[in-house]
Amino acid sequence: MATWAPIRYAHNGDVAIAYSEVGTGDVDLLVLGGFVSHLEIMPSLPSMGRFFERLGSFARVIAFDKRGMGLSDRDAGAYTLENIADDSLAVLDEVGIERAAVFGFSEGGAATTMLAAAHPERVSALVQFGTYARVSQAPDYPEGLPTELIHGLRDWALEEWGRPETLKAWAPSLDGDVEAGEWWGRLLRSGQSPGGFRALVDMYEHLDVRPLLATVLAPTLVLYRRGDNMVPPELSRTVARGIPGAVEVELDGVDHLICAGDQDSILDEIEQFLTGNLATRPADRVLATVLFTDIVGSTERAAELGDRRWRELLEHHERMAMREVGRHRGRVVKSTGDGLLAVFDGPARAVRAGAALRQAASKELDVELRVGVHTGECEVIGDDLGGIGVHIAARIESAADPGEVLVSSTVRDLVVGSGLHFEDRGEHEFKGVPMPWRLLALSGDDEA
Repeated sequence: MATWAPIRYAHNGDVAIAYSEVGTGDVDLLVLGGFVSHLEIMPSLPSMGRFFERLGSFARVIAFDKRGMGLSDRDAGAYTLENIADDSLAVLDEVGIERAAVFGFSEGGAATTMLAAAHPERVSALVQFGTYARVSQAPDYPEGLPTELIHGLRDWALEEWGRPETLKAWAPSLDGDVEAGEWWGRLLRSGQSPGGFRALVDMYEHLDVRPLLATVLAPTLVLYRRGDNMVPPELSRTVARGIPGAVEVELDGVDHLICAGDQDSILDEIEQFLTGNLATRPADRVLATVLFTDIVGSTERAAELGDRRWRELLEHHERMAMREVGRHRGRVVKSTGDGLLAVFDGPARAVRAGAALRQAASKELDVELRVGVHTGECEVIGDDLGGIGVHIAARIESAADPGEVLVSSTVRDLVVGSGLHFEDRGEHEFKGVPMPWRLLALSGDDEA
């Protein structure tokens, strides 16, 4: 089992922050925990010890008790995300780490968002588990928790503070586990005071780091369990979908605590994300509009022209495609031999690019194109694209008539008001796609 280093202290001004280290892996990983911590008690539960031991197998893990908790100064001034971010930097400075990956779980997630947004030069990657950007409901945030529910949880927790039975709210699968219950009660009593907990919950009511999400530059992984009732999945999804390019992974389970439930599913994702060593590495997923083209009758035309002239035509086609796709703010992903795959950040631009390609191919090359366009979720694999969204777009292109720009109903619905017009081509079933798709052809009067 990995051995924790002796407790040491970093200083942020007059505030002493207790920290320790475990593991000798290649990745420097700073850990920010939840609303209660105590560096000497936390690893004493075997399942929690195993969690950090596994982290330490691929990372140099630095964990600390936040101000007001555990072995850090209790009377340490305001408990704000800005102060926690500053305390994090003080710990990194103390251990001589200029740039680190950061792992925040539960309450620690909001603090890691602040740290990554305010100090991008210090954060190489960001991982969050069971976290949130905002807790309470708001007119623009109906997925938040009602204030009365937050107050009810606060009052119940304060009334039952330090009792082992309260563990079932945070980790239902450990309900009845005597050892885990005793550990939980000791952690609450030693790691946090009832008054400190009350102050934290009062802060949660007004906490909102949603405006910071879009400014996070670090590669980000957001994990959550679909049955988590303490921090409902909707709150974690807000984080994942607010940070540009974040990888979102929903896991099975009902437990909020990392020491309960299937730990390996969490740790596998973290190890893969930070080291790239696992074969099950998930691809980044993005919503994109994908366009496929294909030269009609390419085999016959190649035989007619001969190898040299056919190669010249394909080279002209490639230059034309790069020009027209770029003009419509798209990117040619790759050539498909006698066609191309391109991606756009807007469906109307993709459809107009398809019309422009159709027109240019006819006028400049005297060939007809089939064009298929679909908007859906795609996997980003380096500079390439994959996934079901790409698969559907390719099938749509194959279903198009010569000279036709054929789109999915999703595209049609997204370009309402753009001035583009379509003709219904009915429902089509595609091999490998679980449901039929209604397809529509761009009106012949609509050109780029």
